[in-house]
Amino acid sequence: MNWLDFVVLFSSIVSIAAYSIWRTRHRDSLHSYVKGSGQTPWFAIGLSVMATQASAITFLSTPGQGYLNGLSFIQIYFGVPIALLVISIFFLPIFSHLHVYTAYEFLEKRFDAKTRLLGAGLFLLQRGLGAGLTIYAPAIVLTTVFGWPLDLTIISSGLLVILYTVTGGSDAVTMTQKYQLGIIFAGMVTAACVLVSKLPSGLDLSGTLALAGGFHRLNAVNFSTDIHERYTIWSGLLGGTFLMLSYFGTDQSQVQRYISGSSLRESRLGLLFNAICKIPMQFCILSIGVLIFVFYQFQPPPLFFDSTANKYLAQHQDEPKLIAYKDEFARGHELSKEHLVDWLKARQQGDDTGARTAFAQALAAQKTNDEIRQAAQAELRIKTPLAKANDADYVFITFILQQLPHGAIGLLIAAFFAAALSSKAAELNALGVSTSIDFYRLLQPKANDFDCLRVTKWATAGWGLIAIGFALFAHLSENLIQAVNILGSIFYGVMLGIFLAAFFIKRIGGTAIFWAALTAQMLVFVLYFTQTISYLWYPLIGCAACIVIGLILQGTIGKESATKGNTQ
Repeated sequence: MNWLDFVVLFSSIVSIAAYSIWRTRHRDSLHSYVKGSGQTPWFAIGLSVMATQASAITFLSTPGQGYLNGLSFIQIYFGVPIALLVISIFFLPIFSHLHVYTAYEFLEKRFDAKTRLLGAGLFLLQRGLGAGLTIYAPAIVLTTVFGWPLDLTIISSGLLVILYTVTGGSDAVTMTQKYQLGIIFAGMVTAACVLVSKLPSGLDLSGTLALAGGFHRLNAVNFSTDIHERYTIWSGLLGGTFLMLSYFGTDQSQVQRYISGSSLRESRLGLLFNAICKIPMQFCILSIGVLIFVFYQFQPPPLFFDSTANKYLAQHQDEPKLIAYKDEFARGHELSKEHLVDWLKARQQGDDTGARTAFAQALAAQKTNDEIRQAAQAELRIKTPLAKANDADYVFITFILQQLPHGAIGLLIAAFFAAALSSKAAELNALGVSTSIDFYRLLQPKANDFDCLRVTKWATAGWGLIAIGFALFAHLSENLIQAVNILGSIFYGVMLGIFLAAFFIKRIGGTAIFWAALTAQMLVFVLYFTQTISYLWYPLIGCAACIVIGLILQGTIGKESATKGNTQ
């Protein structure tokens, strides 16, 4: 990076944060701090919901998924339109009618106080841990770019978002997210344009698609019924729907985004905007990874994209096995490239037989190279446990630093940082609000709005510090985008089960659903640590177990009134 990159990076990030602090400096009532001015239009809600869900992890790690595994990851989002439509029809009108600050207030009105505390507690546990990952992701990027100590990067980025979130509350989150998304999309479009310009001159759009498809990078839909396969159309439509329904419908960081709309109509339009745009957006991000894969078929890729692995390799030139793997990998790439050049020539000359032969040879060479990389990763893990060669998180940033012009590099780093701040701010705001409204106000019924506002601000700052602490000790075996989704899958199903019972099963009462939720959560923990099924099934399992056990317990309890009050 040079001075231009630093100017683009710091001017964009600092100016947005400063502007937010200035514009929201007079949010001195509980209602305006938690729900904003009440004038938020649908497009601002839609962008805020999108920015909250699409953290830096999305833009950092998802292109790496596209590079390594193609478009198959898109299947996790197949349930988004279904989930948002259900929330718009059933969840949102009740939240709006009850004028709740948090989704968990509804649980007390429908069930009882202990169920409300359980729902809020599950949210605080899951989102508190997830917030640490949200800080950890951009810290990796900035550490790679600047060479800063990881701990310092985590602390500094965390403190910045705490500052403007505590100052301005919900409006500060929504306001900054609009501008941060603008930076994000500008950065991603810039990266895509540079990628296309750097592809070989003889490789047109149909050739690019043919190459990517031949290397199995365009297989977006998998119809396998094997529950051990992580991404299939069935896990996406069933498990993914329950995951997204629980995330958008029961996670306060999302609920707080859309209940702040100026009307029920505006809130619904904001959700439907995401229902339409979410899958295309993720498709475009994954496609950037696929384009990077095509690019590196004609340019020398590193043996490892992981910066820690590369650093170890550079410092240990006396490791004969690793150096041998590196040299063998380079020769294999050159062989594959030669076959692809022959394929391009044969394709341009209309020689279908020659094209098929050359491509088959390139595919075989690529397969051999993949085996070499896997063997090198295994050897690396033996040499140093700290270098996992977790390439998915480093593919995109490696391309940016090595291939983009100055200025564009600063813009992309700013995009990662903006995405981290936007989702992090929403999480901290929701954690602070839930702590104050669901715990402090419930346990201190005599507390006034000023007391709750003060506790909300202190809780927001406290959760920010906890998230920083968790990020400092984060140790991921999965790549970042999968780690976040796995964490959500473990908790979200049970939370969704509580809410679905509240909305649709009037015979279940508070005591039954409380113990059913605890039992179902323990079941999910046991399955996660003992089974190897795809994590996308856990929301469905947790939700179904919560409801079924709740019905059984209610039949045993019998005498409790299932419906505490009218919520319609």
